Amino acid sequence: MGQTFGSGRVRVDKERIKAFAAEFDPQPFHLDEDAASDTLFRGLAASGWHTAAITMRLLVESEVNPAGGIVGAGFDGLRWPLPVRPGDELRVESEVLEVRPSKSHPNRGLMKVRTTTLNQNGGAVQVFVANLIVPRHER
Repeated sequence: MGQTFGSGRVRVDKERIKAFAAEFDPQPFHLDEDAASDTLFRGLAASGWHTAAITMRLLVESEVNPAGGIVGAGFDGLRWPLPVRPGDELRVESEVLEVRPSKSHPNRGLMKVRTTTLNQNGGAVQVFVANLIVPRHER
């Protein structure tokens, strides 16, 4: 427990924010700068689901590699404390909070990992605690 992992970085551009939103979350504050300026965001902001997709990509390409893949069993919360804006550069930090054997599958274990997606200023734009399924190794 307490082990931490980092990731590379990805820059979020206006066109990708709009393209993702057009397909998956077509709300004005994700699609149009003028419309977004009159919302609580006060400007174009990426969908939280876009942020989640970017986070997943960064995780897959990071040092975190339990079981040769990241197999999720659910979350203990998901928050978007700050909006992601065009030009933001995102990175991920993950910390292992818990590792335990599965009670129902002796060949598996469960990991609880807190993942924080940060912008270029170190501001948290997404935070979640994931429950991952991992294979158990005999010792």
